[in-house]
Amino acid sequence: MSASEIWFRRYEREGTPRLRLVGFPHAGGNAQLFHGWPARLPAEIELLAVRYPGRQERLSEPCIESMDELVGEITEALTPYRDTPLAFFGHSMGAAVAYEAAARLETGDGEGPVAVLLSGRDAPHRTPRTQLHRAADEVLIAGVGRLGTLGGDVYGIPELRDLLLPALRSDYRLIETYQPENPVRLRAPIVAYQGDRDPGCDRERVLAWQELTSGGFTLRSFPGDHFYLAPREAELTADIAERLAHVPV
Repeated sequence: MSASEIWFRRYEREGTPRLRLVGFPHAGGNAQLFHGWPARLPAEIELLAVRYPGRQERLSEPCIESMDELVGEITEALTPYRDTPLAFFGHSMGAAVAYEAAARLETGDGEGPVAVLLSGRDAPHRTPRTQLHRAADEVLIAGVGRLGTLGGDVYGIPELRDLLLPALRSDYRLIETYQPENPVRLRAPIVAYQGDRDPGCDRERVLAWQELTSGGFTLRSFPGDHFYLAPREAELTADIAERLAHVPV
């Protein structure tokens, strides 16, 4: 299996896609977050869901705890897919990873994504510093639980807790030690999404993403908590499809 096949769950379409949407999951999350999206997106959009190591098919692999290393691996694995324009969507930790991956591509050969869609995350230069990755298991789980849920208490089941907790802690170590001193200003437009009752985001800090793009900025709120995107999947994917339909490629 190639690096590209390892790093992405690809939902292929018939014919040649107009663009590829790369989905970056949240801390502790996996590619399954985007499982329902292909059926809701138009046929001209092919979805690539990022598969972080340390979970699901890559459970035996060590998690990556450095933003620089993670972004380097992902952008390298994207190489075979760059024959078609890319757009990025990231949720929570995934929003920061998507932003950094876009910055890496733009400052590399200059061909970055045509749009960067960032959900459930304050702008990196405005994010309050936390240390949950250093806390006891119960404190870390409680901290995550306060944000909301995708459905079901997976950490309340001992077998699942033991299986999932290492990736959650590693992801929190990655995102809580991520402190960019001089964030890159992207050329790609940024759309920020937020649940209107998300305790993990502040509207003013989310609005600060507009300082990190010269390509235009939009903020869209949906009813819900940090994980609004599950119950609002139909509305969110429709909004994304509409926006990407008008992005020149």
